[in-house]
Amino acid sequence: MAFTDDELAYLRSQPVARLATVNADGQPDVVPVAFEVDGSDIWVGGVGADVLRTRKLVNIAQGRTQVSLVVDDLVSMDPFIARAIRVYGDAEPPVERVGMMGPGWYARITPRVSWSWNLAGEPAGEQWYGARRAVH
Repeated sequence: MAFTDDELAYLRSQPVARLATVNADGQPDVVPVAFEVDGSDIWVGGVGADVLRTRKLVNIAQGRTQVSLVVDDLVSMDPFIARAIRVYGDAEPPVERVGMMGPGWYARITPRVSWSWNLAGEPAGEQWYGARRAVH
């Protein structure tokens, strides 16, 4: 199973995600990242060789390849309307490619499992939004 058309449209409409990697001591490290979706894969990285020294790419390059990625937005506070997609996946070491920010170094994330909430943008009701879970 892969992302639905609605999930792909939502991912492509959002400019920033939060990416969690794990450092050598086992400490999770979360950073905001620009990202792009290429079919079923997600790419994170940036331009210039300096991006190779960022914690996210160092952690991945050193073999700690399990990652989590969250893309979310808050449509409204009154009424409360939130939307989100969470992805658990496996990252590959960065490669040179032309990405959304230009030529640089990017790591490919292959989703394993994803959850999406309220992509239609409905107000929260008496119960929290139900999630769609997909195994990729």
